[in-house]
Amino acid sequence: MDCIFCKIAAREIDSELLYEDEAVVAFRDINPVAPTHVLIVPREHIERISDIQPRHAEMVGRLHLVAGEIAARTGLSDYRLVFNCGPEAGQAVYHIHLHLIGGRKMTWPPG
Repeated sequence: MDCIFCKIAAREIDSELLYEDEAVVAFRDINPVAPTHVLIVPREHIERISDIQPRHAEMVGRLHLVAGEIAARTGLSDYRLVFNCGPEAGQAVYHIHLHLIGGRKMTWPPG
């Protein structure tokens, strides 16, 4: 498969992993929009949030738990979690990933 996130999760591409377990990896976004911008990625390749099935419920919950753990470890008490689904929503890599964004004041609505 030619997915950059699958390659990072498989350690075929060098990246500093901030978190790793059997189901999830986390690493810094290469184009951060805030001082803290981490991507939390399942090892299983799922292209879009709209492709999630009931069998993925535990994994989606795991992504959120890992985000909270990384936020606490990095001293963030206020942060934003974002999934993008499709090109009009800003999805650039077609492997689901949860953005953990913090370290600055957020505005609403986002971009």
